[in-house]
Amino acid sequence: QVQLVESGGGLVQAGGSLRLSCATSGFIFRIHMMGWYRQAPGKQRELVAYITSDGGAIYTDSLKGRFTISRDNARSTVYLQMNSLKPEDTGVYYCAAERGGGNYWGQGTQVTVSL
Repeated sequence: QVQLVESGGGLVQAGGSLRLSCATSGFIFRIHMMGWYRQAPGKQRELVAYITSDGGAIYTDSLKGRFTISRDNARSTVYLQMNSLKPEDTGVYYCAAERGGGNYWGQGTQVTVSL
């Protein structure tokens, strides 16, 4: 059974930091590119970052320098370090295992950034 479980979200003041984790099971984590996405209220889900199976990171241009994606293949876990958070970073953050036949998705974790 495939599972992706995000954690680490919460309420933080602008300028603060959060580290999201996504623990996975039920598929071969180490061979998959993994992604973090987010969905703000009333908006479509958007890509935050990808990380390839060998650790190469690709970011949405607007988030470069503030967010860092990483992975631990031994723990089948992908992380998202978020610094200098802004109110517009508020939303539900999802991790995904990128698959041509359709991604595996987690249930999401809420991030709320207050002024």
